[in-house]
Amino acid sequence: MSSPHQLDVVMYHFVRPIAGSRWPGIKGLEAAAFDTQLDYLEATYDVLTPREAIAALRGDRPLARRSCLLTFDDGYKDHFTHVFPRLEARNLKAIFFPPACAAMDRELLDVNKIHFILASGAAPDQLGRLIDDAVRTHGALQEPAIYRAEHHRDSGYDTADVIYVKRMLQHALPEDIRSTLTDDLFAETVSRDQKSFADDLYCSVDELRQMYEAGHMIGSHGDAHVWLNKRNAEDQRADIFNSLRLFEAIGMPDSSFTFCYPYGGYNEETLRCLEALCCAAAFTTSVASATPGSDSLLEIPRLDTNAFPPRAEAAPFAITA
Repeated sequence: MSSPHQLDVVMYHFVRPIAGSRWPGIKGLEAAAFDTQLDYLEATYDVLTPREAIAALRGDRPLARRSCLLTFDDGYKDHFTHVFPRLEARNLKAIFFPPACAAMDRELLDVNKIHFILASGAAPDQLGRLIDDAVRTHGALQEPAIYRAEHHRDSGYDTADVIYVKRMLQHALPEDIRSTLTDDLFAETVSRDQKSFADDLYCSVDELRQMYEAGHMIGSHGDAHVWLNKRNAEDQRADIFNSLRLFEAIGMPDSSFTFCYPYGGYNEETLRCLEALCCAAAFTTSVASATPGSDSLLEIPRLDTNAFPPRAEAAPFAITA
């Protein structure tokens, strides 16, 4: 059993009816399973509000028993349609982390283009071969075999073929090449209308405002949802600073804001920038329970929804103890 002084921060992405939908291959949590998981969390933990959790992480609020905090990444309309009403019905509060460009500019994130390319029904091994063909057309790039030796490997919940597509389109290839290739594959397998797709996929500013006014916290997930640790210091500062425009748009003060690292990527420069901007707390993808008063407030670990029942048989606090 874990210490009552630990805090389990739960990380969610897609929460929607998946089976039988237009996108049965999308990786996410079924809405009905979310109900079951909330039952489990309420029975097992004190489910803290964001302000309570941050106070506990600072060491200002003792935890009487196991506690958890709910966090939702990427600003999906799922969070307004399927999550928000369920939390309201239970009087639970969470932190939502939308990228500013998705909410405000309706830009389709590359990470989501990749999600839906992989969920389109196209075979991952065939997508990998199309990527290899594109690599061969650029004389300045390495041979596909070299990329495959580094990136074609199983990881977590994904097969080697899926990981290869993700890594090649996320960061292995030069930005201009992977951006063009991702757009081409998205148009071929998903949709040629990215704007309409983005409108359907992401929360609007008005929807985020409603969630904020209901007592939920809206945090920053960057402006353009980039790998911050792969950018220079100036570009990192610009992306983080530009992301704060979303707070003004929803009528929320940006003092003591929270942050979630896109892809979990950050470095010392990212930490310095967030500290200079008086960020109250920043959340990683490191897998662990948080230890209030001990862990850095800018490097808070989280546990994926899949670590909890009904997706997992073992209780997460037994895993992380």
